[in-house]
Amino acid sequence: MIPWFKYILFLCVIAVSLISSFSYANEQVKKRPNILWIYVEDISPHLGTYGEPLVNTPILDELAHNGVKFTNTIMPAPVCSALRSAMMTGVTQTKLGLHNHHSARTKESEFYLPPNVKTVPELFKAAGYYTFNSGKDDYNFSYNRADLYNGDYMVHPLYGKSGVKIDWHSRSNKSQPFFGQIQLKGGKHIFSKTFKNKVKQPIDRSEVVLPPYYPTHPTVTEEWARYLESLQITDSEVGDIIKRLERDQLLDNTIVFFFADHGMRFLRHKQFLYEGGIKVPFIVYAPGYKRLIKTGTRAELINGLNISATSLALAGIEIPDYFEGSNLFDENFQGDKHVISARDRCDFTIDRIRSVRTENYKYIRNYYPERSAMQPSYRDEWELTKVMKQLYERGKLDKVQAMHFSATREIEELYDLRNDPHEIVNLAAKPDYKTTLDQHRKILDNWVKDNDMGQFPEREESLKLMLGIWGDTAINPEFDNLRKQYPKLSGSQYHLKNKRFKRVLNKGNNSYQ
Repeated sequence: MIPWFKYILFLCVIAVSLISSFSYANEQVKKRPNILWIYVEDISPHLGTYGEPLVNTPILDELAHNGVKFTNTIMPAPVCSALRSAMMTGVTQTKLGLHNHHSARTKESEFYLPPNVKTVPELFKAAGYYTFNSGKDDYNFSYNRADLYNGDYMVHPLYGKSGVKIDWHSRSNKSQPFFGQIQLKGGKHIFSKTFKNKVKQPIDRSEVVLPPYYPTHPTVTEEWARYLESLQITDSEVGDIIKRLERDQLLDNTIVFFFADHGMRFLRHKQFLYEGGIKVPFIVYAPGYKRLIKTGTRAELINGLNISATSLALAGIEIPDYFEGSNLFDENFQGDKHVISARDRCDFTIDRIRSVRTENYKYIRNYYPERSAMQPSYRDEWELTKVMKQLYERGKLDKVQAMHFSATREIEELYDLRNDPHEIVNLAAKPDYKTTLDQHRKILDNWVKDNDMGQFPEREESLKLMLGIWGDTAINPEFDNLRKQYPKLSGSQYHLKNKRFKRVLNKGNNSYQ
């Protein structure tokens, strides 16, 4: 017979063993967290937590307060497809030839990544993760979607928008960790027919304060107010996602990344390399990982590509050598010394702009200074654009407001962001800033040599696709020879939803499907 004290000791050993096993199992689970990207379109840091007084965003404010808020995040591109291509590959879009908006969308224009380059979801999938993307892909390379994501998916020829809601519920094995993306409309909410019904707290138009490069005009003010209202809708949508994670008991084992693809869809913002186009909100919320991810506000300069690298690192997946980003939560991370961003062809509008963003300065180089920043584009049909052009033509804009509509541009721009956050005083020609200008020039020159395929002409197949969609709207000289070769592709102005557009894209097999 076992003495009672030995029996109790035996039970204690068993209990400790069970507790240790449970703790170890718990730690094992936490070593493979779920990674969720809440990926928002067309917004800048105008949330309440970033200091916008007119916007009520309590959910995002709370996430920022209880998570990590990055206040100086710069994206490598100011337009959807180029930026999303960079985020998927961990490499600036120009290095792999993914820089021209809406490329590789048909069999004729297909373009594949180098064999050694694997996308972020492929890397997660190879590590045993369930991967999904609920929303658009919009990548400028050809791919088999089943290689990247699990689950069914209905693909739109140009944007890759989903017709099927997919999230973590689609997993057959509920214990399998997931890497997911949930796409939110963000600033594009204003296009919705039900927009007014979704706005619960209307913005007082009389309180709207516009940046100095916009005139105080009812149309401009209305557009800005609607944008701010779209942020409140976004906040509510994020709240719904967090509630779903809580309901499914997944929140404590999920690391949430909230960020935007690029800045708001205003003139001079989206598609351009001023802060309004490339500076975005970025919040990491991980209530179950506070030892690993220290909460607080971080103001160091951040390249958006760090998001891709950090997501892999937190999941215990080795960051590939070709990735340009680093783990933001590595104890040795000290911020980026500079971030280079690039704008190239956007739909049929051909341009090439590069910027170097350092802690205190922004350097911009315009490779087509003879072309107006407001050369013809798809935005010409917006009421905002029409009003702004009318004001410019009538001489109703001041010097600062008229700058973006000028027939030509300066080759170089340099801004002191500490004293000129709106980037309206160009210092490039000021003798006192020659040293700073030379430093930024050198950074860009060295980078272009090995990283910028935008210095070479675009492939004919991609330009032909744009000409087929946009017809005689595509007026840049780069289309002239194609127009002669393929006269049937020219004609009256075409729109994204017309029959010609569908015929051009749906001809043959779309390789990226």
